[in-house]
Amino acid sequence: MISKDMSVEDIVKRHPKTILIFERYGLGCAGCRAALFETVTQGAAIHGIDVDALVADLNAVISKG
Repeated sequence: MISKDMSVEDIVKRHPKTILIFERYGLGCAGCRAALFETVTQGAAIHGIDVDALVADLNAVISKG
């Protein structure tokens, strides 16, 4: 399960399908240097994104297998 305090890099490495969700929210996180240390909460805050909605969508995509 993905949580708000996980790093973007860790999520993308573990669950490559999440790249599509990050992109849908306008986050080019997979290729961003900030992804190395930035949490989902930090990335969402910087881009003005609802972190709860983002985490829900990330978890939805990984639950589909």
